Amino acid sequence: MIRAQGVAKWVASPQGRLDILQPVDLAIAAGERCAIVGPSGSGKTTLLALLAGLDLPSAGQLWLAGAELTALDEDARAALRREQVGFVFQNFQLLGNLSALDNVALPLELRGQRDARERARAMLDQVGLAQRAGHYPATLSGGEQQRVALARAFVGRPRVLFADEPTGSLDRASAAAVLELMFDLNHAAGTTLVVVTHDEALAARVDRRLALDAGRLTEHG
Repeated sequence: MIRAQGVAKWVASPQGRLDILQPVDLAIAAGERCAIVGPSGSGKTTLLALLAGLDLPSAGQLWLAGAELTALDEDARAALRREQVGFVFQNFQLLGNLSALDNVALPLELRGQRDARERARAMLDQVGLAQRAGHYPATLSGGEQQRVALARAFVGRPRVLFADEPTGSLDRASAAAVLELMFDLNHAAGTTLVVVTHDEALAARVDRRLALDAGRLTEHG
């Protein structure tokens, strides 16, 4: 489902080239659940952004769902993400001027699907927020906002879900509830899961752990 070959990332700085990610070779199978762990500043979010096609590497090639990301322009990568990918972020990334229902329906509406609101309503029911469909993000708790974000991520039935610290902004009880929900949805849909996390409870539940340290990726036992 995901393949990286010699993928590296660097940026220019006044002191010269700054290497953020050393060359990475990686393959993640369809349906596999993978966690990327490591200290802050190790390159985890950079790697996630590259694997999702949100950024392009300085060197190497990337494939996602059979398409070579590094051969696509920005519009083509966005179209691929719209059809194949779901995202969950630490800060939820909900649109504050849209209700929970409209936030969940948005990715389907961007695809032109006529049943977007019906499917969004059913998805909110699945995450236990049917009664909050008309509420705006500012009136929802952190745990509720992340459940809306999960509903939005899964409503399009993505083949791959990328999650960046999905429990990082939540208290322990909310984090545990969101974690259970994410894995329940993932199991039901058979979605490939790639998650960046500091949460050991989350990392302990995946099929495979990858560790990043100073931009170098290793398998983590």
